[in-house]
Amino acid sequence: MVMLVNIRQQFRSSKVPPINGVFWFLKLLTTAMGEATSDYFVHHFAPAAAVLVTGVVFVVVLLWQLRFPRFSVLPYWLSVVMVSVFGTMCADALHVGLGVPYVVSVVSFAIVLAIVFSSWYRVEGTLSIHSITSTRRELFYWATITATFALGTAVGDMTATTLNLGYFSSGVLFVGLFLVPSVLYRLVRLNVIVTFWASYILTRPLGASFADWLGVSHVRGGLNWGNGNVALLFSAVIAIVIAILLVRQSVDHPQARH
Repeated sequence: MVMLVNIRQQFRSSKVPPINGVFWFLKLLTTAMGEATSDYFVHHFAPAAAVLVTGVVFVVVLLWQLRFPRFSVLPYWLSVVMVSVFGTMCADALHVGLGVPYVVSVVSFAIVLAIVFSSWYRVEGTLSIHSITSTRRELFYWATITATFALGTAVGDMTATTLNLGYFSSGVLFVGLFLVPSVLYRLVRLNVIVTFWASYILTRPLGASFADWLGVSHVRGGLNWGNGNVALLFSAVIAIVIAILLVRQSVDHPQARH
């Protein structure tokens, strides 16, 4: 009984939302929006300056998120939106601004992610997002999220361009890969934490590939909607979903507004 009470208390004080269909839907929307926004900024402004400004905004939003004692819709999802843009721009700036090959970026960000994971586990003894109940664990969480966005961006761009799959084919590939962890969880009881993080990492190239396909020119295999238009489209959908969640939060947990 004491263990059950502790588990319930942990979920109430967690800084992350429930992992359900809405979570994955919003996560995919932010990956697509982050890709389109990053591409627009990096190609219209100096890459280094764009990364710097975006990084500052991300830090400000994250500091706001850290002030809340438990999960709250607006600060959490705004932080995800900003880390989506910032993490994507880190990968894009390396390639566009410094000419670093995507293969090198993939290996580098994979190493960074492995270091963050290992450090998190060594210090806290768990990688479960349901254990995000302290500032230190939350900082590990956001460091991990940033690394997954950067890695996923580089992987998606590598399959589309370096491996010449194109953006649409890359998107279809990552749809299949995204489903693999869930299938393995059901068939062979793959560890739930491994299942979550594998799926989480794969949402990044999945959403980004389809965002690129919508935005890039016909010559590059896209629909030529324009990165700016795609960014605005996904931002509008994200805003609508967050608004709905805010209404639900205000009804179910009115104290979360404060």
